[in-house]
Amino acid sequence: MEGHEKQNKDVSVWCLISMASIPLVMTLGNSMLIPVLPIFEEKVGISSFQSSMVITSYSVASIFLIPIAGYLSDRFGRKMVILPSLILALIGGLIAGYASWKMENPYTWIIIGRVLQGIGASGASPIILPLVGDLYKDDDEKTSSCLGIIETSNTFGKVLSPILGSLFAAFIWFLPFFSISFFSLISIVLVFFFIKVPKEKDEPKKFKDFWHDTKKIFKKEGKWLYTVFLIGVFVMLVLFGVLFFLSDNLEKIHDLHGIKKGLVIAIPLFFLCVSSYVAGKKIKGELPIMKKIIMISLAVLSISLVFVGFTKNRVVLLLVITSLVGIAIGALLPTLDAIITQNIEKEQRGTITSFYMSSRFIGVAAGPPVMSLVMKNHINMTYIISGIIGIGIVLIVMKFISSDKKEAAA
Repeated sequence: MEGHEKQNKDVSVWCLISMASIPLVMTLGNSMLIPVLPIFEEKVGISSFQSSMVITSYSVASIFLIPIAGYLSDRFGRKMVILPSLILALIGGLIAGYASWKMENPYTWIIIGRVLQGIGASGASPIILPLVGDLYKDDDEKTSSCLGIIETSNTFGKVLSPILGSLFAAFIWFLPFFSISFFSLISIVLVFFFIKVPKEKDEPKKFKDFWHDTKKIFKKEGKWLYTVFLIGVFVMLVLFGVLFFLSDNLEKIHDLHGIKKGLVIAIPLFFLCVSSYVAGKKIKGELPIMKKIIMISLAVLSISLVFVGFTKNRVVLLLVITSLVGIAIGALLPTLDAIITQNIEKEQRGTITSFYMSSRFIGVAAGPPVMSLVMKNHINMTYIISGIIGIGIVLIVMKFISSDKKEAAA
């Protein structure tokens, strides 16, 4: 009991701020570039699809490396993986920024810098989920609340992103790349000084044992785990697809540019942020509540998506619909985080949460290029099909996520 109290005592306000800074930085590293992609197209002389690769290259690198980072964090410690990863993100931003500043044809080096940032992201943000579980061991309510704060930081980064990206690009078009490095440096300092990871008494598992246990978990818990992964892919695909579409639509149809456009894009993201915070407070580690939030949020998301394409010419209606999308996604994110974190044993938590984060990055990677290909001719049908898929996922949740999963896991 004394050790447990000491563990919770160690979770200081600065520790929480330090943990929250990581998803904030990683979100800024991606979302901040979405509103300025049209500027990149003009300055670098690239197509809409090529500009979408600035987002996708970051995410593709993360997809494959996140599970490796999860294993390494289980074996060598969370902090030992997070710090080098943040340093890589810093270096990637410097490469992309310097290439844009000094090179005549910087596109290739921008992509290289973005890939490095993606590698850094793979070892930073996903490790926060198991770290929270480590710090609040055996206290599901505090874990849920902290995950809500972490996910709110993530979504707050999304709110700030279009505003900061537009603001920085208004001064110098490639300044967003350098700013990512600056924010990474702040996070490095915070993590180094303020995150105190509980010391492990047990020896870390060998890879053979780790692999055996991971397969065992997926065999036993696979149905609900794969369902959560599927939701993660779908939600982030929708979010980044909608953001890419909104950025393009506001500029080309509604003639909104620069900071004004960034402020408008921030409106649905603000609702996403508030929803994420409220959901984190409400779930309190209770699986029946989590399941209900997931189903209601997916239903709201699916219905809202159907109307996105039809409101593209009316900016107020478009913002109402995309704000509903934001509210639904905001409620889903901390709920999915909590289900994964609280129902997986600590020894495998880093690995399993990393697979989940990989699934989210698949959606992030696919959203912009898919949207760039369908925007011109198939926008309405794309969103209608997305809504139908969302309803299908609701049925999968009903079947495979059990309300008494927690008791079964215990």
